[in-house]
Amino acid sequence: MKSLLLCLAVFATSLSFAQTDIKFKEQTHKFGKIKKGVPASYTFSYTNTSAKPVVIEFAQADCGCTEPEYSKAPLPKGQSATIKVTYNAAMSGIFKKTVNVKFAHSTQPYLLTVEGEVLMDKETQAKIDAANKKAKPKS
Repeated sequence: MKSLLLCLAVFATSLSFAQTDIKFKEQTHKFGKIKKGVPASYTFSYTNTSAKPVVIEFAQADCGCTEPEYSKAPLPKGQSATIKVTYNAAMSGIFKKTVNVKFAHSTQPYLLTVEGEVLMDKETQAKIDAANKKAKPKS
C-alpha cells in the first residue's frame, strides 16, 4: 500500500511540473553583435494550448538592463500573444539575460533568454588601443 501511495505521489508531482498548456515558438534569441547604447528588442510568441484562458501573473527580468512588455489581459484558448524583451545594451561585452514568465495557473515559470555581444563604441576602443600601445615595452 505504501509503495502504491509513493508511486501515485511521484506521478502527481511529475504532472505538476509538465508545462504543456503554453507553447512558445522559441524561448531563446541570439542577437549576435549589437551596438553599445542602442537597445535591442525581440518579440517572443506563445500560444495558449490549454482548455481555459490564461493570464501572465508576472514577467520579471534578472536585472534592470532587460525589460519585458506583455499584455495583462486573459488569453483565450487557442489564441496567440507576444512578450517583447528589450536589452538596453548600456555595457559592452557578452551578455545572457533571462526573463521569468509566470502564468497564473502554472506552478513553474517559463524562462525566456536573450543573448549576444555589445560592441564597444569606436571612441572607447581607440582610447584602449592607445593605452595598450603606451603600455607595451619597447624591444
